[in-house]
Amino acid sequence: MNTEIQEIQVACFWLGEDLYAVDIMRIKEIIRPLKLASLPKAPPFVEGVINLRGTVIPIVDLRKRFDLPYRPVDQSTRLLIVSVARQALGLVVDDVTEVITMAAKDIKAPPQVTRGVGAEYLVGVCLAKDNLIMLLNIDRILTDQEAGELGRMGDAGKELIPEEHA
Repeated sequence: MNTEIQEIQVACFWLGEDLYAVDIMRIKEIIRPLKLASLPKAPPFVEGVINLRGTVIPIVDLRKRFDLPYRPVDQSTRLLIVSVARQALGLVVDDVTEVITMAAKDIKAPPQVTRGVGAEYLVGVCLAKDNLIMLLNIDRILTDQEAGELGRMGDAGKELIPEEHA
């Protein structure tokens, strides 16, 4: 029996002029931005935390993480709530477009240099519907040290923010 993965479903989203994707099995939900509470001493790419139905979730601005130009939050901005290092993490993206199925054989190794995002953050790239889609490795968004620090900061900030319901 062949247990090798033949295809993967991904949620596609824009960051600037580039199209990215994340395995939908790693996404807990996609929501509109909620009111943030700031986290003192957090890394610059951490916008703050939200309290989503009793769970405190650190919010990472992928534009800041990848050194992309600033863009204000607007009607199309979304938060991808994902699981990284056994904790929930919110990723700020410009717009979520669709869920597509990629054949595993069509995913190629990422180029060493891509506009804005280093290859270390990518699983691979795939051409779909005439667009180059960069498949993010969300386990690399945070280093182990950053994930641990954010977990501790989130626990400390639980009483700072009221609960929000998306």
